[in-house]
Amino acid sequence: MSHEPAPPAAPGWRSEITKMQWLVLLGTTMGWALDGFAGSLYALVLGPAMTELLPHSDIAVQPSSIGLYGGLTVALFLAGWATGGILFGILADYFGRVRVLSVGIITYAVFTAAAAFAENWWQLGVLRFIAGLGSGVEAPVGAALIAEVWRNRFRARACGVMMSGYAAGFFLASLAYGLLGTHGWRLMLALAVVPAVLVWFIRRYVPEPPEIRTAITARQVRRQRGERAPEDRFVLRRLLTPPFLRSTLICTALATGSLIAFWSVSTWYPQILRQAALAASLTPDAANHRVAMASLLFNAGGVLGYASWGFLADAIGRRRTFAVSFAVSAASVIYLFPFDRSYTEFLVAMPVVGFGLFGALSGTFVYGPELFPPSVRATGMALANSVGRYITALGPLVAGVIAVSWFDGDLGVATTWVAAVGLIALVGLAFAKETRGAALPSDPSTPTGPPTPTVPGNPSTTAEARLS
Repeated sequence: MSHEPAPPAAPGWRSEITKMQWLVLLGTTMGWALDGFAGSLYALVLGPAMTELLPHSDIAVQPSSIGLYGGLTVALFLAGWATGGILFGILADYFGRVRVLSVGIITYAVFTAAAAFAENWWQLGVLRFIAGLGSGVEAPVGAALIAEVWRNRFRARACGVMMSGYAAGFFLASLAYGLLGTHGWRLMLALAVVPAVLVWFIRRYVPEPPEIRTAITARQVRRQRGERAPEDRFVLRRLLTPPFLRSTLICTALATGSLIAFWSVSTWYPQILRQAALAASLTPDAANHRVAMASLLFNAGGVLGYASWGFLADAIGRRRTFAVSFAVSAASVIYLFPFDRSYTEFLVAMPVVGFGLFGALSGTFVYGPELFPPSVRATGMALANSVGRYITALGPLVAGVIAVSWFDGDLGVATTWVAAVGLIALVGLAFAKETRGAALPSDPSTPTGPPTPTVPGNPSTTAEARLS
């Protein structure tokens, strides 16, 4: 009896993943974590900051005014985030990922810390806008960097792990607030300068992916030769015309819905808990403790939602995993916020809320790189998420306004209604294509031969042609 030789075993993950891939994952995850750390600190100290600054702006301190002006500062931050995302995304596609990432990190770290010295609410709002410009760089550029370096079967999982850094940053902010929150909101914001230290690590150890270097070199070679290819059109124009327009619209719908739900909930649940504590005649320290505990659980669920998204997407597909995230988000928000829930019920539900909301955000950055080639990848994800953030910027503000106008100051009901607008993501999901197991789209290779004449109407060598 003859025996067929056994097929060779598939290589294990230890041999497939290189040291450089681990370094890139570490650097981008740390950057996104510290971004989340700085962002979450503000949500946690929003109430105390407005309570101190509004009198300096000749505004009476009332729940309605805290909601309105606090919502304005969050809206300014998100508007800055959206603007910075598009700006730095374009720069990253034209000049590379690493240097642009470093500039963004320094910007948000320095100006978040500078907000500790604000004397009135509008100064705080301006500084939050500038910090938002830098904050917008991390997710789209970091996700592009991960996708281009992790070009193996672990790509989606690596992107999900990177995205979990944001929830981990929220978790660390909650811990810091629990330990140091009694020292005041200014100290908490000053801690945001810590991410600037990360720039040294990124500039020293994180390489520029060969794929984007190739695309940049190809563009430079064509310019030197006086040639012009379709992929040399301005990156935003390419994204807003076929064949990339469909992918841009799908990503925008997915990101917008996820962001509206996330920011409406994450901005206002601390204030909802504080209002409940005030109604129960608890001390400010006791209210702060409750906020810190709920935030820890919210972000613990978020870490799991972020990190598991890539694993689930590899197991059941991208579209089904989006559907799971949306279903968990909707069910948990409807359970928790429109009703008078006890503090214990809040603690039990918050990890589930975090799992769904953070997971949906993770999906947009796992899925997005799989729709665009490197020459438009960072801008494509930045544009989709920035449009979402421009729209989302109204969410926290609208929640504060309609809570006063329609629901007698009930932020829980107002937050639920605003978060429900996030169902727009289902429109994107309906048209999204499944990309599990598909290779990343690529750009044409750098030309190495003599200049060749352009053949009108022959797009056979362009990325646009391969994606159409």
